[in-house]
Amino acid sequence: MTSLSPQSADPPPPRHVAIIMDGNGRWAKARGLPRVLGHQRGAESVRHVVEAAREMGISYLTLYAFSSENWKRPASEIDDLMGLLRVYLRRELAELDRNGVRLRVIGDRSRLAPDIVSLLADGENMTAGNVALTLVLAINYGSHAEILSAVRRIAADAACGRIDTRTIDEETFHRYLETADIPDPDLVIRTSGEQRLSNFLLWQAAYAELVFLDTLWPDFDKSCLRDAVHEFHRRERRYGATSG
Repeated sequence: MTSLSPQSADPPPPRHVAIIMDGNGRWAKARGLPRVLGHQRGAESVRHVVEAAREMGISYLTLYAFSSENWKRPASEIDDLMGLLRVYLRRELAELDRNGVRLRVIGDRSRLAPDIVSLLADGENMTAGNVALTLVLAINYGSHAEILSAVRRIAADAACGRIDTRTIDEETFHRYLETADIPDPDLVIRTSGEQRLSNFLLWQAAYAELVFLDTLWPDFDKSCLRDAVHEFHRRERRYGATSG
């Protein structure tokens, strides 16, 4: 999808928008620049999109910042990404707090550097009471690992008699996910022209509307988010039922 035209009216925004931020490396390569500069420009896009989501009245914004598969990248690029994460957290946490943005983090923190873990925890604690927008950063996150972890925890609770397996339903399973306190996404956006979920919120996105944009993440701005939301409003959400 290369172009989206807005609707004339602006109905309420989706409650939860999730974004797979893709294309930093290609943005840099197209300009003959090091990949790290693409990631730096992508970090600026994060700032603009968080601001736009808050202005639009979106309640939850989840950003796929670093996947569990991203460890396969060259060590130098991983170091650059982690360095940018440090810079973002140190620079933006106070601003997020001033703007009423609550920070939540999902993903396995065990492989992250101790200082990054501390920054994330500090940010979550600092902003815990904010209500204007919940910004969810998915860091070292993979949906397969999340689902397997939930299954193991359910099995352990069942073995100890804390849960009756005959009562397990979708609501029960949801309570064991990292997103237990977060509503499922209404809209999932992926930039850069790729059309796949890449192990992102697979359970939670079962009925999300998917919007794929050719725009590379460093070029994604407020107008791109608004256009994607307009496209969301053109969709008929039936949740398996018939229309009409």
